[in-house]
Amino acid sequence: MDKRTTGIIATVATALICGCCSLFGCIMGVGTITGNGTFELGGVSQPMPPSYGYVFLCLSVLFIAVPIVVGFVTLRKKPALETRVEVAPGSDEPIPPAS
Repeated sequence: MDKRTTGIIATVATALICGCCSLFGCIMGVGTITGNGTFELGGVSQPMPPSYGYVFLCLSVLFIAVPIVVGFVTLRKKPALETRVEVAPGSDEPIPPAS
């Protein structure tokens, strides 16, 4: 496989995995902020604080950013490297490479 195909596979895989996680986090965050989230600790059910919902929403934004960064890094076109031959002043012969 070439680098382009590997980059596309990596982008699609991270989009699926992180997309599912961010969707779950977004749903949990909105549910918690609106007061519908509860947790059970020691047999007692308590409402979750709204600050937990904001944390879920922030994490979902980070999970959405991961595939974007992976796609940018793997699919961007890198500039071609140029090879230069340096010539000594007053001479027409190129300088040999250092060994």
